[in-house]
Amino acid sequence: DRGGGDRGGGGGRAPGAAAGELTAYGPGSPPAECLATGTPALYDPTDPAVAAWAESDPGAAWMRDCGTRSLMVVPLLVDGNRLGVALFGRHHRPEPFGPQELRLAEDLTARAAAALHKARRTSWARTTTMALQRSLLPHTLPEQAALEIATRYLPAATRAGVGGDWFDVIPLSTARVALVVGDVVGHGIRASATMGRLRTAVRTLADVDLPADELLTHLDDLVLRLAADESSGDPAAETAGGIGTTCLYAVYDPVSRRCSIARAGHPPPAVVTPDGTVRFLDVPAGPPLGLGGLPFEVFETELPEGSLLALYTDGLLAARDRDIDVSLDKLFAALGRPAATLDAVCDRILAELLSHRPDDDIALLVARTHALHEDRVASWELESDPAIVSRARRVASEQLTRWGLDDAAFVTEMVVSELVTNAIRYGRPPLRLRLIHQNDTLVSEVYDSSGTTPHMRRARIFDEGGRGLLLVAQLADRWGTRHDRVGKAVWAEQSLSAPADLALL
Repeated sequence: DRGGGDRGGGGGRAPGAAAGELTAYGPGSPPAECLATGTPALYDPTDPAVAAWAESDPGAAWMRDCGTRSLMVVPLLVDGNRLGVALFGRHHRPEPFGPQELRLAEDLTARAAAALHKARRTSWARTTTMALQRSLLPHTLPEQAALEIATRYLPAATRAGVGGDWFDVIPLSTARVALVVGDVVGHGIRASATMGRLRTAVRTLADVDLPADELLTHLDDLVLRLAADESSGDPAAETAGGIGTTCLYAVYDPVSRRCSIARAGHPPPAVVTPDGTVRFLDVPAGPPLGLGGLPFEVFETELPEGSLLALYTDGLLAARDRDIDVSLDKLFAALGRPAATLDAVCDRILAELLSHRPDDDIALLVARTHALHEDRVASWELESDPAIVSRARRVASEQLTRWGLDDAAFVTEMVVSELVTNAIRYGRPPLRLRLIHQNDTLVSEVYDSSGTTPHMRRARIFDEGGRGLLLVAQLADRWGTRHDRVGKAVWAEQSLSAPADLALL
């Protein structure tokens, strides 16, 4: 905060406090008085207050060493806030500072204070946005066995600030996993906040097991509502509402090895098959989110076990120093070369495509597919007849014996019995029972061709029915309904590592 000497006499600049150095001014010293009152002052070096300060503060030795003949102390003010104090010493000219020099010093310090305040606010805003952005991104990836996953996130290095790029990994029912990558238009804290809203919405919609195209349709409606709420007649606020946001949503099923993908204006995913072939998946582009009324299409493909999926935001390819085709070639080359781990794949991609800090945020998600083979999945077609319930229990118990899961047989028989009974009573044929054993979880699933969604209710004392789904909910860790294009599947997932709660029994 200490300024230099007067350059009018040709002298050099006096030493000042180094950046980041703590400076303490004693009570009654000119800088302390200036900071306390917020008013500038002119001093003669022979003034007792100045002399006492120069003797007690080693940082004021410059006045004596330079032979200072006049001193100005001016506060750095912004909107009434005192950021510091500037000291001006004259040692070449014999005449003291006057009112004209004081006004000039006040003008200079006002400009300096405004620049310091703006720089501090920019730094604070970027730090806050970065903290918000990172808090809204996944801190750890969820446990699941369908995909091996590695991710990277790089914030933009421009003055515009951090954007709203995000990624997510969401475990779904029956061992499936959803992968999400999105890019909220704009930069700054509002873009990050909008990203957080959209990520929460995607997770909520994914828990309902919506198909990829329907999920994007609901997300499109949400972006429109956010834009309407935030615009308030200000056209510039539409960007903050998320209009123009892109998103890619993919669901991988390790049982069928099929991947369903839909995208809203987002770059297409790349896939590397086990034979080393690299290509883009031909997913229909779809409009960006927030346009409203336009459809999204689902692309389905079967991926061989061990395939590599790469999802990313456009900041990865939009380098200012090369053409997009060159970036695509570099991406394909980085994906095509073998690597020991997926983290090595991510690092190689970033090393190949980035020659400097990115101009836009980059989110990168790389996943290697695994498969659940026939020895982990069992399925039976059932007749729509109440007498078939006992057979369903029996075949389920026999299958658990083959898997070495006899300890889970009792609970599984009860869950299967209730799910099959509900499908016979309220659903339509054909019926199908399926058991999926994955790591330490067991999933029981019953499919029927009716689109009616079952609801859990609390039966009254004298009701003969109505307790089936309540019982399932108590015995299983989680349960739900997944609607297909035709029909639905009601599933229940139970943990094999912890005993079921049989308190209701």
